[in-house]
Parts: sequence; structure tokens; C-alpha cells
Amino acid sequence: MKPMQQIRGISAVCLLAVPLALSGCGLFGSESASIDAPPPEVEAQMLQTSGDTTLDSGVFGTVIEDDTQTAVKGSTKTSQGSASGDRTTVFLKDGNGLLAPVSLSLPKSKDSSALKNSLMALVSKGEYASSVPEGFQGVLPAGTEVKSITIDKSNSAVVEFNSEFNNYDPLEERKILEAITWTLTGQDDIKSVQLWVDGKKLTEMPLQGTPLDRPLTRTMGINLPKQGPLLMNSSAVTVYFSTTSPDGIQYYVPVTRFVPAGQEQLTAALNELIAGPESGNGLEMVMTQGTILDSVDAGQNGVVTVSLTDDMFKDGKGVPAEMLESVVLTVAQNSDDSLVQIRLNGKESITDTDNVDYSKPVSAPEYLNEIPL
Repeated sequence: MKPMQQIRGISAVCLLAVPLALSGCGLFGSESASIDAPPPEVEAQMLQTSGDTTLDSGVFGTVIEDDTQTAVKGSTKTSQGSASGDRTTVFLKDGNGLLAPVSLSLPKSKDSSALKNSLMALVSKGEYASSVPEGFQGVLPAGTEVKSITIDKSNSAVVEFNSEFNNYDPLEERKILEAITWTLTGQDDIKSVQLWVDGKKLTEMPLQGTPLDRPLTRTMGINLPKQGPLLMNSSAVTVYFSTTSPDGIQYYVPVTRFVPAGQEQLTAALNELIAGPESGNGLEMVMTQGTILDSVDAGQNGVVTVSLTDDMFKDGKGVPAEMLESVVLTVAQNSDDSLVQIRLNGKESITDTDNVDYSKPVSAPEYLNEIPL
């Protein structure tokens, strides 16, 4: 059995075990923690933070293929970026209750824009429900309509919904804000989002009162842990772990983590990636217990060099695709879509289990998580 087949088998076993017990399965033997709204004091500070670049850049860069750069192929062979034709990436709730970017092919419409369509794909039982893969669902309440979207001079998207938007489950309030914000800020250079309902600007969410006194950005984070240090004593980074759909398709999920203030952002993010997901919510360990981060060099020309040591892959061949792609996605998220050069055990000649060559700098894929219907 090839290494990737072994890994896929582990994931499938874990998936089948979920109804009985969430106990220690994953790519290298771990799962993630329960994810929910943060404590109120953390919530208020995250939503009021402005000018923070930790989470405010776009998630994914454009695939680049030339003599010096190779795009990440990816086990799903997809990624996120601005909508291209009838394809766009939206953030949907998966079977573990986490928001994941999913690349959809939405029917073309003469009467609505790609931005509007991407939000309509978030509506539960909406007109694009048939385009959503099994195991995923939109978080906006059924009957929600996007009345208009305008982009102001500061690249803020002003979105007006109809009154059905207010008919959501109160426990889903933060997840709704995350899904809208992360979906729109991945497109057309949109930096922030403002919400209106039936001609009135929302200054707070209707049911739980989440403050909306300033535009929402990715500084709010996504899939936050239930418990964590106060924001005043920490900074936020977002890392990408892996999990598996009901049909056995592997996909990536962003998770915001809190790290001690003052740490170098990329180093902190990659150390969180190596530490792995906490137990309890289906995300898989993408590194081995022996993975060590040797150094991170931002360098020049927009290339970040990540040096790792892992004795399990001494020859640099057959390295799990999830391991390398999670590094690229995490670096891109925390460094304004930089290209990534990975060195493993001092070698630049690295090939993953999907036969992708990492000997040259790579970019995050253009479309992430294109999951078959």
C-alpha cells in the first residue's frame, strides 16, 4: 500500500468511528477541539480591532507556473481566490460544525453578480442548495435574500439583506458573521463588510447583540476555540488543518489560534500547525510527532522559506500532501499570500504523495476544496 493510501485509510476509519467516539484518529493520530464563540471580553476586542494585519489579508494567492515557481497541486486540486467565471469559494458549515472554504460552480445568472451569488450560496435550502456538496450547509436562515451589494471607496462591501436574515438560531450568530466576512473578503480585493437589513444599518446583531459598530474584517478570526487567553495578552494566527468529507474527500479547514503577544507571526503560526488540533471536533494532525520547525525566513522577492526536520521523511520523497499543503496555506494566510519554499531535512528536492514537486517556491492554490457533489 502506498503511503497516501495508508493515510486515506486512517481518515476513513476515523470517520466511521465518529458516531461511537471521537478518540484520537487523524492523519497522525489527533483531532481538533470544540470550536465556538469566544468569551465575551475576547469577542468584543476582536470585533473592535482595526488595522491588524494578522488576519486581514486574502487567504489564497494566484497559481503561478513558470521557470521558478510551481503551484500547489493539492489532493483536491483546488483553491480559493476571486470568483472566476461561474466558480467562487464560499464558507460553509461542515458536519463537524466548522466553517470550511468550499469551491462551488454556481449557475450563471444574468440578474445577479458573482458576489451576490456567493452570499446566496450561504442560504440554507436556498436556490444554490443543489450546488452544495453532501455534508455541508449554508448558515444563513432559509428565505434570506441579498437585496444589494455595493463596494465603497475603502473596499468595504455594504450588504443589504431582507428581514428573513433576522430569523437565525442565536447560537449561530458568530458563525454567520464569519461566513459572510470570510466569503466576501476572499473576492475582488474586498477588505471589510458592513451589514444592513431592509434599509437600516445594523449596529449590532439582532439576537445576541454582537457589536457591528465598525466594518467586519478577517481580524475577527474563524472557528475560534471555546477557551483561550485574553486577546490583550495574545495575538491571533490562523492555521489550516485537514479533515474528510462523508464521501471520503479530504479538505482543509482554517482555525484561528491565540499565541503570546510579541511572537513572530509566521513562526507562531507554524508552531501551532505542528502542535496540531486539539481533541474533539474531527480535524486531523497534519504533522508527525517528530516534526520540528528549524527556521522561517521571509527573505526577499515575496518568498518565505520554511525549514523543517522530520526523520520520517529523510529522503524527501512521499511526504504527505496534507503536511506540505497545510504549510503553504498557513504561510499564505499569515504573510499576504507569499510564495513558499519548503526545505525538509536540509533538502529542497521534495515530492509529496500526489507527485507534486516542491523543489521550487509554490503559491497557495487558486481554488481550495472543490468537493464533488
